[in-house]
Amino acid sequence: QVQLVESGGGLVQPGGSLRLSCAASGSIFSISAMSWYRQAPGKQRVLVATITSGGTTNYADSVKGRFTISRDNAKNTVYLQMNSLKPEDTAVYYCQAIVRTRVDVRLVTYWGQGTQVTVSA
Repeated sequence: QVQLVESGGGLVQPGGSLRLSCAASGSIFSISAMSWYRQAPGKQRVLVATITSGGTTNYADSVKGRFTISRDNAKNTVYLQMNSLKPEDTAVYYCQAIVRTRVDVRLVTYWGQGTQVTVSA
């Protein structure tokens, strides 16, 4: 099995910054893409940013130029640096990893438990 543990959420004022981390552990052979999603109250979960194993990134238009996704392959960890935060960034942020485990050659999608980010004065 694989576990994803997120950290770094919290309360921040508009214009502030936060850095989220998500560490994957367990029976991991390799990790393909790693992503961050978010879900605001009453809304669907949406993709925020993705990074491939080779470092190619993709961002939602709403966060381009403000958020940066990165990963440390040696640590099986993905980060989300969030700058110039706005109240509309308030949501629960979820980490996702597409993993090939040591016991199964198939790629399986795993999710973290989520971390709350609140942007408010």
